[in-house]
Amino acid sequence: MSYDPEPPKRPLKPSTCRSQLSDRDASLPDLKSSSSSDIAAFVAKARSMSPYAAAGGHGRLMFALDATMSRQPTWDMACALQADMFREAVGIGSLDIRLVYYRGLNECRSSGWISDSAKLARLMSTIDCRGGNTQIGKVLSHARSEAVASGIKAVVFVGDAMEESIDNLCAKAGELGLLKVPMFMFQEGHDAVAEQAFREIARLTGGAWCRFDPGAATQLRELLRAAAAYAAGGREALQRLSTTVTSATRLLGQMKLAP
Repeated sequence: MSYDPEPPKRPLKPSTCRSQLSDRDASLPDLKSSSSSDIAAFVAKARSMSPYAAAGGHGRLMFALDATMSRQPTWDMACALQADMFREAVGIGSLDIRLVYYRGLNECRSSGWISDSAKLARLMSTIDCRGGNTQIGKVLSHARSEAVASGIKAVVFVGDAMEESIDNLCAKAGELGLLKVPMFMFQEGHDAVAEQAFREIARLTGGAWCRFDPGAATQLRELLRAAAAYAAGGREALQRLSTTVTSATRLLGQMKLAP
């Protein structure tokens, strides 16, 4: 189905992140308060239902980006670098990527699974950045849903700001962490509020936080390569990459994953 970069005529609900490639307006469920037994039961069910766990399918990576107005230069840079993620995965296994982005007034969208770098590049080239507040909570909710439905191996998030309740984000990150889906939080710039939130989300999910300088293509390239290596081949692949790529060493040093 063709990709339509224009927002839907009907306003998006605040708690949804909609598929850009689907005719269905499928809303993602909001996280609700859960008891310890509820969470344990959810995790057990999620692991048993995961197609990835059952069939050992492709490595799956959610690639989430802040597409608000301040992000245009980095969005363009990410468009140019995203093929490196696929190239890194080639020697390890296969990799499917789902693009998620937010922008404007409560607009959060998700693509289908993409296994071709040229297709992802074409899709990203149709999207322009628009002013709006951050919607990281929707990204976390969507990642939690995909952990059950698709068995994603990791989430990459690239952003420079955080304008939401850090406690709410941490609650969602904690549940994602129970599903063993690490988040690689890549921060552009030096915003202290964003750094505090991104570091905590990374910690709660067993992932890693790294900063890259504005416009630093080489830094972002290495970070994306490292995340792709993990998604395609797990911690062992990240360890191999760390012998030649400094960013992989930094990510590996922060990750607190069970053996």
